[in-house]
Amino acid sequence: MDALHRLAPSPEGPGRVLRGVDRLERWPGADGLIDALRALVRAAPLGAARDVLHGRWLGHPVHPLLVQVPIGTWLSAAVLDMLPGHRRGARVLIATGLAAAGPAAVSGWTDWAELPKEQQRVGLVHAAGNITAVALYAASFSARCRGRTGRGKALGLAGLCAVSAGGALGGHLAYRQAAGANHAEQVPHIVGPGWHTIGDVADFPVGEAVRRHVGEVPVMVVREAGGAVHVLADRCSHMAGPLSDGEIADGCVRCPWHGSVFRLEDGWNVRGPATAPQPAFDTRITDGRLDVRLRDVTGSTGSTADAA
Repeated sequence: MDALHRLAPSPEGPGRVLRGVDRLERWPGADGLIDALRALVRAAPLGAARDVLHGRWLGHPVHPLLVQVPIGTWLSAAVLDMLPGHRRGARVLIATGLAAAGPAAVSGWTDWAELPKEQQRVGLVHAAGNITAVALYAASFSARCRGRTGRGKALGLAGLCAVSAGGALGGHLAYRQAAGANHAEQVPHIVGPGWHTIGDVADFPVGEAVRRHVGEVPVMVVREAGGAVHVLADRCSHMAGPLSDGEIADGCVRCPWHGSVFRLEDGWNVRGPATAPQPAFDTRITDGRLDVRLRDVTGSTGSTADAA
């Protein structure tokens, strides 16, 4: 019993750090700046490069991959700073981190602009910590180049503290607030096997998205003029926006929240910020009733057909 008592949750609740970050999520003081920055990022003429920066080609956000270089090189420079005779190596590592910080920041800001307000508030402080780190490491590099090694080491240590704090907030964004996570990943785990009847075909107007449920999972149903019926998981993989409220055009649906575009035929994410496709369902019509079945993840498809 004593062991169980020690393992039980503390009645004091979350610690000061977590309470502080939770308050940051709810603090509207910087919302004016956030709106201005979001508009600026969204207006940037990135074209197809925007999806590259989101990481659609990778299947998940590319920002966490890019930040490994500056964090890794700066941490390695701190290790070399503790050893004699490695001044040049530490300087090269700091310069490498500074060069890699730019692409990492651009990808991060591109993702940040498509997040909910609560996440943008935390993300703004995350970015401020990283900007501070870049400034400190730039000053450290300059000091080292002028032969002021001691000052350069001190500035580098301060930069490492700043980027670590920024990284901790990045972890909060990813793991507590689920920024960048696939919000449709759970669908294959909670949809029961086999076929499920979700209504009469006549109840689905042609060319319009209708929301139905397969068990506990909301799905979007779109019936085409030619008779084909497409069914996708309704909650967008980017931030769980309701696709059934989105625009249907050119064989795709556009999420009403952040503009991700998915192909109706197979759920493929044609355009970001979503980096994961939507779970798709096979369909069949039996005696005027629409049956659906979660499509095999290997990509095999099933078309709507009248069953005997």
